[in-house]
Amino acid sequence: MIIATGTLLIALPIAFNVFFGMLAARFEYPDILRHPTSDVLAKFRAGGSGLLHTWWGFAMTALVFAPVAILVSAQLGGANATLVQAATVIGVLSALVQTLGLVRWPFMVPHLARASENATPAQSEAIDVVFQSFNRYLGVAVGEHLGYLLTGTWTVLVGIASLQAGLLPAWMGIIGIVIGAVLALTSLEFVGPFEKDGWKLAGAVVPVAYVAWSLWLAGLGVFVLIGS
Repeated sequence: MIIATGTLLIALPIAFNVFFGMLAARFEYPDILRHPTSDVLAKFRAGGSGLLHTWWGFAMTALVFAPVAILVSAQLGGANATLVQAATVIGVLSALVQTLGLVRWPFMVPHLARASENATPAQSEAIDVVFQSFNRYLGVAVGEHLGYLLTGTWTVLVGIASLQAGLLPAWMGIIGIVIGAVLALTSLEFVGPFEKDGWKLAGAVVPVAYVAWSLWLAGLGVFVLIGS
């Protein structure tokens, strides 16, 4: 169990960043989302089945985080039980909302991309409304807002619990707490007065925060393996 936990903690951020890099190279993600809907769907069609499978793989990396969160909690013996239980629930919810946010790409977007190819102006307008509405709901609200908030909260709780359990050295636990707090803060990117155009500072911080989070997650895996 310990070896599986450590291995998954290292493999998951690698897989996540590999798929993200592939989407950036082949689909200009996430910058493509600032383009008109017609351009996004045309580029999606041009990507073919390879792009479709890449999106599916990216969504699955989010789903795999659920068992990872459960396995990490099993390594936190000696920490406050309520804290560990809260981290488990929040980690699983984080995986769920981010999966729901991403899974629209391999299943809903292909249909819209096909429908838009020879659409009339009226149909194109309807497709634009559907695409942008789901992008705001599943992408921004569910996947990003709730995803960042829950992932950040899980990271803070695991950072604290790992210090209590002696799983991590103090500096590593503190780094996790800081990274988690930053991720949770970036969940406000499209909240309140930022709803329309987004909080530019948060938008700039998110990529850096996720790279740091990926490194921290892999580091956690290393310490789990060393501890075994």
